[in-house]
Amino acid sequence: MTEEKKQPASAEATAGKEEKKEEEEEEVEVPKKFKALVEDIEKMSVLDLAELVKILEKKFGVSAAAPVAVAPIGEGEGEADQAEEKSVFSIELTAVGEKKIEVIKMVRDVMEKGLKEAKDLVDAVASGSQIIKENAKKEEAGEIKKKFEAAGATIELK
Repeated sequence: MTEEKKQPASAEATAGKEEKKEEEEEEVEVPKKFKALVEDIEKMSVLDLAELVKILEKKFGVSAAAPVAVAPIGEGEGEADQAEEKSVFSIELTAVGEKKIEVIKMVRDVMEKGLKEAKDLVDAVASGSQIIKENAKKEEAGEIKKKFEAAGATIELK
């Protein structure tokens, strides 16, 4: 049997692999004052490193997440423009009203839960508002709000 030597499909593929190797092999100069610390970190497992990052974030009140650039809002563009742009809402039941049984039925339909879960949620509104549905599209949220308000309940879209 003859042995065949496999050659890369193209010169570009070979160049890409070589660049990756160079990036991996590139060494960073560590100042002497941090050398021992860096050596200790290199010996740590990934789980230990993740735990260390969380501890440092809490200790110093910082985040390891990359900063996100935020486009400034020009004058004249305020909250009204932002509300129009929003297309996904959380539907929150803030008050039940007089027709509690109808509200329970609607909660059951919207949340696709059993009767007991729906009743417990409606009862919990007495102690504070409850989220019925998250990530509802604008049209769906509007329809749900109309149905609940027809039954006397108070709904907020957030």
